[in-house]
Amino acid sequence: MSENTHDPSSEVEAAQTAQWRPSLHFTARDTWLNDPNGLITHHGVHHLFFQNNPYGREWGNMSWGHATSSDYLSWTEQPVAIVGTPTEGIFSGSVVFDQLNTSGLGTAENPPLVAIHTSAFESDPTWGNQQGQSLAVSLDDGQTWTRFAGNPVLMRGSENFRDPKVFWHTPTQRWVMVAVEAHERQVLVHTSTNLVEWTLASSFGPEGSTFGIWECPDLFEMPVEGTSESRWVMLVSVGDGAPAGGSGMQWFVGDFDGEVFTSQQESRWLDHGPDLYAGVTFSGESETTLIGWMSNWLYARDSPTRPWASAMTLPRRLRLRRDGDELAVAHVPLLPTVAAELQPDPGEALDTADAYRITTGLDDGGALTLRRVGDSGGGEPASSELVIRRPGDRLEIDRSRASVTAVHPEAPIVVPLPRAASATSDPVDLVVIEDHGLVEVFTADGLVSASLQTFPVDGPLRVEATGPVRVEGLSA
Repeated sequence: MSENTHDPSSEVEAAQTAQWRPSLHFTARDTWLNDPNGLITHHGVHHLFFQNNPYGREWGNMSWGHATSSDYLSWTEQPVAIVGTPTEGIFSGSVVFDQLNTSGLGTAENPPLVAIHTSAFESDPTWGNQQGQSLAVSLDDGQTWTRFAGNPVLMRGSENFRDPKVFWHTPTQRWVMVAVEAHERQVLVHTSTNLVEWTLASSFGPEGSTFGIWECPDLFEMPVEGTSESRWVMLVSVGDGAPAGGSGMQWFVGDFDGEVFTSQQESRWLDHGPDLYAGVTFSGESETTLIGWMSNWLYARDSPTRPWASAMTLPRRLRLRRDGDELAVAHVPLLPTVAAELQPDPGEALDTADAYRITTGLDDGGALTLRRVGDSGGGEPASSELVIRRPGDRLEIDRSRASVTAVHPEAPIVVPLPRAASATSDPVDLVVIEDHGLVEVFTADGLVSASLQTFPVDGPLRVEATGPVRVEGLSA
């Protein structure tokens, strides 16, 4: 395994850490992270496991990092939970609380937490380069983990069978696993009574977007707001071909009987920005709460941050609503409750805050500009700006001048508005969260979201809008 040889004490790295390290979005202390894994709330603690290279800021040596929180926003990084080996990468997966001790891996008095993860074998004497599903067990509320002696518990003779999301299906009193055959663009549904022995029940796909490989599925039931109905939602991450370019997430809505998922309308994109991937929901929660990786495989490895690489999105509650004749997913970001209102005088710098919540309404032709201007040092001051415009039935997010180091494409990000919002001349609502260059945009009462990275100039924020605007400074 590689060594972490960078020197985070250098002046350049220290400046970049201070400049772009977010306050509300989780980052690892000084290593690489990507997909969130094993999201679970257990005994009042939110656990975020994640794909992690414990030895440096480049992808590799895949292991499960770990962080905990009491409020979803202030995270404490814990010791690495499950460490990979030279012949076994610990790829994505999920964690469940086996309350009935169906696995026999705990006791009735102390039921286990069970992690179900992909073992990505590499030149393994037994498994070669296959991928399959394995277990790890915690009997101390997720602090330490022990690999199951009978691993792997599910193999298919495939090199691309991965990313298990497991949940308890109450009507059938069984565990259900959704995992992908990535290159076949299929989600495979397996069932089990004990988390150890699994039976293939069905497959779903290819369907919807199939340009890129499929990864990180999720399946959960949600109530339809304002009705007594519920539907099942399936999330699938797609490695390429998303609306903003590169990787993204699509979702399907339909019915699930414990074995077979049937979609009932065409797939939609979960987020129209370029930087939400591999998002999954928390187990052990009464509300559907999702966190995603806030990056894109087009440029994730080129991130200029030091000594850490990549961040997670804000946690967001998902809601299922009627949108005309179809159903749509709405997003409600979880934010600190304490906020100081700031006065956004045009062109003037705002008081410094950990992060900002900016709200306005955009008429057709309206725009919101977020600008930072650095210290000139006696010369021409450096500046960066992000512009969100509304031409008619869409938003256009221009980040071509938003970054000091533009690792991302400069083409505008096009965000279509829902039919009801685009058919009226009334302003559309706009909520923007800005956190040291990480930006999450919500409109149409949360029915549309766009997540994106920027790497702005190190300077105070200035906000300009064509309509009335409100800015709140958020405290982490």
